[in-house]
Amino acid sequence: MKVAEEVSAHSEIMSSIFVHSFQAISLVRFVRRLDPYPNVHLPRAAHCFLSRPTRFDMGESRTELIAWLNDLLQINYTKVEQCGTGGAYCQVMDSIFGDVPMTRVKMNAKHEYEFIANFKVLQNIFRSHKVEKPIPVEKLVKCKMQDNLEFLQWCKRYWDTNYGGQGYDPVGRRRGAPADPPATIAPLAPSSSRGNAATLNTGGSRAGGRTPIGGHRAGSTQPNELVQNLQAQLREMSAHLEGLEKERDFYFAKLRDIEILAQQQMEVLEAEGKDDLVLRDIQKILYSTEEGFEVPDQVAVDEEETF
Repeated sequence: MKVAEEVSAHSEIMSSIFVHSFQAISLVRFVRRLDPYPNVHLPRAAHCFLSRPTRFDMGESRTELIAWLNDLLQINYTKVEQCGTGGAYCQVMDSIFGDVPMTRVKMNAKHEYEFIANFKVLQNIFRSHKVEKPIPVEKLVKCKMQDNLEFLQWCKRYWDTNYGGQGYDPVGRRRGAPADPPATIAPLAPSSSRGNAATLNTGGSRAGGRTPIGGHRAGSTQPNELVQNLQAQLREMSAHLEGLEKERDFYFAKLRDIEILAQQQMEVLEAEGKDDLVLRDIQKILYSTEEGFEVPDQVAVDEEETF
């Protein structure tokens, strides 16, 4: 009897071990399906997954990111491009780790060399905390929307995963240093015919007048400050326009991915004789047009292009 009881107990133990092992294996396989990089060890999956988002990861919108950033850091940013100074990224990491040398971070930086100095602080923090995320400094300091939007989305995901919920005093950590939002685009100078004439006619001589005796033309040797300012503003506006075009293409690519997924799923359901009202509504939104809008006859779309 004792032998039979021991055999029975042993069988129950082995059965329990088998069941738990099977559940553990199933859980690992499920996690592997969620993780697109199965060669990465699970304890490090959070860092790796956050540093390499999937193609269909939409992330927060610009409005949501700016609202979150202003609330967390008590600043007044209005555009994602303003994060290209690097100061906001540094303080986001400071809210997580609490050891960023904020006295070395210039929140109201206005020049590119100051931006680079801020990113050096950020790189040191990443290195000391073993954050496996490359920082594209050369792209971010140009204050382009596309690059800073992607990096800010990554920062938000990393913050959501690693922030411990502890209280954070952003103003105190900055020690009252000014954190005025940087202007990434210079404002247009007010123009008037009288103001332009006054600026151009420096030295009391007309721009197209004769050369004074014993002198030379006022505009021939001295740089025209107004023209230089207008040229600088034109370059900045061109760069801003380029950023808007990239943003448009960026979100169009995401909508195209959603359209392809919805279309593929509808084809599967139709083959099975089923229907999905939610997918129908999604397609209805995707294909809806505004009143007066005419669809072009030929539209070339590169499905493989990503941004």
